[in-house]
Amino acid sequence: MEAKMVIARSGYLQKLIDRKHNGLVKIVTGIRRCGKSYLLFTLFKQHLLSSGVPEDRIIQIQLDDRQNKALRNPDACDEFVRSRIGEGQHYVLLDEVQMMPEFEDVLNGFLHIENLDTYVTGSNSKFLSTDIITEFRGRGDEVRVPPLSFAEYHAAINENWDDDWNNYATYGGLPYVALLKADNDKAAYLQRLFTETYLRDIIERNKVKNDGELSDLVDIVASAIGSLTNPQKLENAFKTVKRVAISAPTIKKYLGYLEEAFIITPSKRYDVKGRKHISTPLKYYFEDIGLRNARLNFRQQEETHILENILFNELIVRGFQVDVGIVDITKGGQRKRVEIDFVANQGSRRYYLQSAFALPDAEKRAQEERPLLAVGDSFKKIIVVGSNVKLSRDENGVVTIGLKEFLLNPDSLDL
Repeated sequence: MEAKMVIARSGYLQKLIDRKHNGLVKIVTGIRRCGKSYLLFTLFKQHLLSSGVPEDRIIQIQLDDRQNKALRNPDACDEFVRSRIGEGQHYVLLDEVQMMPEFEDVLNGFLHIENLDTYVTGSNSKFLSTDIITEFRGRGDEVRVPPLSFAEYHAAINENWDDDWNNYATYGGLPYVALLKADNDKAAYLQRLFTETYLRDIIERNKVKNDGELSDLVDIVASAIGSLTNPQKLENAFKTVKRVAISAPTIKKYLGYLEEAFIITPSKRYDVKGRKHISTPLKYYFEDIGLRNARLNFRQQEETHILENILFNELIVRGFQVDVGIVDITKGGQRKRVEIDFVANQGSRRYYLQSAFALPDAEKRAQEERPLLAVGDSFKKIIVVGSNVKLSRDENGVVTIGLKEFLLNPDSLDL
């Protein structure tokens, strides 16, 4: 694999292109090191230059670069940008905007400059979900960028399916990891990144006093991906596993910090027939499976849970809201509540999906199908199998699709 490989990220680039000159601040959000800066400062800048925009009309500020420390001052940044605007259309590209106090006022001011189109990146959802919505009142336009999907990773690496899948399922989809050749380099990078960047950012931003508690919580959540949990259960886990007492409210606060930093994503339970969400317990999935594996020193490589996490992320990338389905079935005269791995919703579209690493026999197939058949509606039911089985549809209308086809075909939900 050569370090010069190109990762296109064409879908996210097109989203930025489609939003040009729309009178809003374009906000590129996502976990740190997922490729936001590359998207904005390389791919989007190349688009602007190839569209005939002179380079001196593209104003670039990367606030996480120490050389630009002075520009973290909002007045200095505002003056710097305004001093470079002349005749014609200009573009400002501002990286890691959350590092600048009062950035809302600065960006609001940029909106009043008619010949300036503003693009910013941010690595913390809190500034988007609270400050931006409150201060901008609809004047911010978010483009959410995750780590590489498997399809993006496979297209960039372009090796055989098995090798690419094994590497992706182990080391994830952060772009820099994809460039590294040696496994030990990938592992070391992920472990350093988690401790020195993600956790340090959370601790400094939120003034966390006991960083050991936060670190331990990450490990416990990482070891339980795909399992139902809540702060109370995690409090009990701390007592059992770590022999320490941390209150449920503190755990809830820490989980919020991890969500805001885009490290984990919750999936709520949804009562399919009752048509309502059940707030607790819920499941947590990692934004990048490599980061999760790195936190556990690559010890817990359970193929079923890793597959489930990757499929959850794939559905999120495709623009779906993803819940854990709950449905009641009657077996042996007794009522039993069972799970559907994913209920994926997008507008009027809905899909029910089961993640199965393998379907070795009819009993296992029946086990996976049982919750799907209990739903009783006409939305599509799908079983995604880890092996590359041939696409099929049985007499109950349940579609079975292999992992390779599901991940590499953007229309696989509708096959």
